[in-house]
Amino acid sequence: MKKTASSEIKRGQAITFRIPSDVSDYTLRLLQKLKETERRNFSSKIAEYVLDGVGQATHQDREMIALPMPNKLSKSQRDWLKHSHSEAMLGTIMYHLLSDPLRATALLASLNGNELNEEPYIQAEPEEDDPNTAIQEDLPKKELDDFDWSLNESERQEEEPEPEEENLDDLLGDFLDQMNQ
Repeated sequence: MKKTASSEIKRGQAITFRIPSDVSDYTLRLLQKLKETERRNFSSKIAEYVLDGVGQATHQDREMIALPMPNKLSKSQRDWLKHSHSEAMLGTIMYHLLSDPLRATALLASLNGNELNEEPYIQAEPEEDDPNTAIQEDLPKKELDDFDWSLNESERQEEEPEPEEENLDDLLGDFLDQMNQ
Protein backbone atom coordinates (compact mmCIF):
# COMPACT_ATOMS: atom_id res chain seq x y z
CA MET A 1 0.00 0.00 0.00
CA LYS A 2 1.03 3.56 -0.58
CA LYS A 3 1.91 5.67 2.46
CA THR A 4 -0.24 8.66 3.22
CA ALA A 5 1.12 12.11 2.48
CA SER A 6 0.99 13.14 6.15
CA SER A 7 3.57 10.52 7.21
CA GLU A 8 6.13 11.52 4.54
CA ILE A 9 8.95 13.84 5.46
CA LYS A 10 9.74 16.48 2.87
CA ARG A 11 12.41 19.12 2.47
CA GLY A 12 11.59 22.32 4.31
CA GLN A 13 9.09 20.59 6.58
CA ALA A 14 9.15 21.56 10.27
CA ILE A 15 9.77 18.73 12.71
CA THR A 16 9.25 19.10 16.45
CA PHE A 17 10.77 16.91 19.13
CA ARG A 18 11.05 16.79 22.90
CA ILE A 19 14.36 16.92 24.67
CA PRO A 20 14.65 13.67 26.64
CA SER A 21 14.46 13.93 30.42
CA ASP A 22 17.73 12.06 30.90
CA VAL A 23 19.84 14.65 29.02
CA SER A 24 22.81 15.89 31.05
CA ASP A 25 22.95 19.41 32.44
CA TYR A 26 26.07 20.04 30.38
CA THR A 27 24.21 19.24 27.14
CA LEU A 28 21.31 21.48 28.19
CA ARG A 29 23.72 24.37 28.87
CA LEU A 30 25.30 23.85 25.44
CA LEU A 31 21.87 23.89 23.79
CA GLN A 32 20.94 27.06 25.70
CA LYS A 33 24.19 28.75 24.70
CA LEU A 34 23.65 27.69 21.08
CA LYS A 35 20.11 29.10 21.18
CA GLU A 36 21.40 32.43 22.50
CA THR A 37 24.15 32.73 19.91
CA GLU A 38 22.22 31.47 16.87
CA ARG A 39 18.89 33.13 17.72
CA ARG A 40 16.79 32.90 14.55
CA ASN A 41 19.10 30.28 13.00
CA PHE A 42 18.86 27.97 16.02
CA SER A 43 16.45 25.54 14.36
CA SER A 44 18.64 25.41 11.24
CA LYS A 45 21.69 24.65 13.38
CA ILE A 46 19.84 21.91 15.27
CA ALA A 47 18.62 20.45 11.97
CA GLU A 48 22.24 20.44 10.78
CA TYR A 49 23.30 18.49 13.88
CA VAL A 50 20.42 16.03 13.48
CA LEU A 51 21.20 15.41 9.82
CA ASP A 52 24.91 14.95 10.61
CA GLY A 53 23.99 12.40 13.27
CA VAL A 54 21.62 10.53 10.98
CA GLY A 55 24.21 10.63 8.21
CA GLN A 56 26.89 9.23 10.49
CA ALA A 57 24.59 6.43 11.61
CA THR A 58 23.85 5.39 8.02
CA HIS A 59 27.45 5.83 6.84
CA GLN A 60 28.84 3.61 9.58
CA ASP A 61 27.51 0.63 7.62
CA ARG A 62 29.46 1.68 4.52
CA GLU A 63 33.20 2.20 4.28
CA MET A 64 33.87 5.93 3.93
CA ILE A 65 36.88 8.14 3.32
CA ALA A 66 37.16 11.91 3.61
CA LEU A 67 39.20 13.74 0.99
CA PRO A 68 40.32 17.37 1.09
CA MET A 69 39.46 19.29 -2.06
CA PRO A 70 42.16 21.43 -3.70
CA ASN A 71 39.77 24.35 -4.20
CA LYS A 72 36.55 25.50 -2.60
CA LEU A 73 33.46 24.05 -4.27
CA SER A 74 30.68 26.20 -5.69
CA LYS A 75 27.07 25.76 -4.60
CA SER A 76 26.18 23.90 -7.79
CA GLN A 77 29.13 21.54 -7.27
CA ARG A 78 28.04 20.85 -3.67
CA ASP A 79 24.48 20.22 -4.85
CA TRP A 80 25.79 17.81 -7.49
CA LEU A 81 27.77 15.95 -4.83
CA LYS A 82 24.66 15.52 -2.67
CA HIS A 83 22.85 13.62 -5.41
CA SER A 84 22.80 9.86 -4.83
CA HIS A 85 23.87 9.05 -8.39
CA SER A 86 26.88 11.37 -8.06
CA GLU A 87 27.89 9.73 -4.79
CA ALA A 88 27.62 6.29 -6.35
CA MET A 89 29.63 7.32 -9.39
CA LEU A 90 32.40 8.96 -7.33
CA GLY A 91 32.50 5.96 -5.02
CA THR A 92 32.96 3.62 -7.96
CA ILE A 93 35.69 5.82 -9.43
CA MET A 94 37.54 5.98 -6.10
CA TYR A 95 37.28 2.21 -5.64
CA HIS A 96 38.77 1.58 -9.08
CA LEU A 97 41.54 4.13 -8.53
CA LEU A 98 42.45 2.61 -5.18
CA SER A 99 42.39 -0.92 -6.53
CA ASP A 100 44.74 0.00 -9.43
CA PRO A 101 47.16 2.77 -8.32
CA LEU A 102 49.11 2.63 -11.59
CA ARG A 103 45.96 3.51 -13.47
CA ALA A 104 45.32 6.35 -11.01
CA THR A 105 48.71 7.92 -11.71
CA ALA A 106 48.14 7.60 -15.46
CA LEU A 107 44.76 9.29 -15.08
CA LEU A 108 46.26 12.11 -13.01
CA ALA A 109 49.01 12.61 -15.58
CA SER A 110 46.47 12.81 -18.40
CA LEU A 111 44.36 15.29 -16.43
CA ASN A 112 47.40 17.44 -15.72
CA GLY A 113 48.35 17.21 -19.40
CA ASN A 114 44.96 18.61 -20.37
CA GLU A 115 45.46 21.56 -18.04
CA LEU A 116 48.74 22.37 -19.74
CA ASN A 117 47.14 22.15 -23.17
CA GLU A 118 44.27 24.42 -22.17
CA GLU A 119 46.53 27.19 -20.86
CA PRO A 120 49.26 27.61 -23.47
CA TYR A 121 49.79 31.29 -22.77
CA ILE A 122 51.33 30.90 -19.34
CA GLN A 123 54.80 32.37 -19.36
CA ALA A 124 57.41 31.55 -16.77
CA GLU A 125 58.95 34.52 -15.02
CA PRO A 126 62.74 34.72 -15.31
CA GLU A 127 64.54 33.69 -12.18
CA GLU A 128 66.62 36.45 -10.65
CA ASP A 129 68.58 34.16 -8.35
CA ASP A 130 70.25 32.22 -11.17
CA PRO A 131 74.01 32.43 -10.46
CA ASN A 132 74.97 31.91 -14.13
CA THR A 133 73.13 35.02 -15.27
CA ALA A 134 74.61 37.05 -12.43
CA ILE A 135 78.14 36.05 -13.46
CA GLN A 136 77.47 36.79 -17.10
CA GLU A 137 76.18 40.25 -16.28
CA ASP A 138 79.26 41.08 -14.17
CA LEU A 139 81.78 40.11 -16.85
CA PRO A 140 82.81 42.81 -19.28
CA LYS A 141 81.70 42.17 -22.84
CA LYS A 142 84.54 41.06 -25.12
CA GLU A 143 84.63 41.16 -28.84
CA LEU A 144 85.84 38.31 -31.03
CA ASP A 145 88.70 40.46 -32.32
CA ASP A 146 90.14 40.70 -28.80
CA PHE A 147 90.00 36.95 -28.13
CA ASP A 148 93.34 35.09 -27.87
CA TRP A 149 92.83 31.81 -29.75
CA SER A 150 96.09 30.29 -28.50
CA LEU A 151 94.77 30.25 -24.91
CA ASN A 152 91.78 28.24 -26.02
CA GLU A 153 93.99 25.63 -27.75
CA SER A 154 96.15 25.14 -24.66
CA GLU A 155 93.05 24.60 -22.53
CA ARG A 156 91.84 21.92 -24.91
CA GLN A 157 95.15 20.09 -24.68
CA GLU A 158 95.08 20.18 -20.87
CA GLU A 159 91.66 18.57 -20.79
CA GLU A 160 91.91 14.83 -20.62
CA PRO A 161 89.41 12.81 -22.57
CA GLU A 162 86.95 11.24 -20.15
CA PRO A 163 86.71 7.48 -20.31
CA GLU A 164 83.46 6.45 -21.95
CA GLU A 165 81.06 4.59 -19.73
CA GLU A 166 80.40 1.04 -20.70
CA ASN A 167 77.00 0.60 -22.19
CA LEU A 168 74.36 -1.57 -20.59
CA ASP A 169 74.83 -4.49 -23.01
CA ASP A 170 78.55 -4.73 -22.18
CA LEU A 171 77.85 -4.69 -18.45
CA LEU A 172 75.12 -7.29 -18.73
CA GLY A 173 77.24 -9.43 -21.05
CA ASP A 174 80.18 -9.40 -18.61
CA PHE A 175 77.89 -10.21 -15.72
CA LEU A 176 76.25 -13.08 -17.59
CA ASP A 177 79.65 -14.43 -18.69
CA GLN A 178 80.81 -14.50 -15.08
CA MET A 179 77.61 -16.22 -14.01
CA ASN A 180 78.03 -18.92 -16.69
CA GLN A 181 81.61 -19.80 -15.62
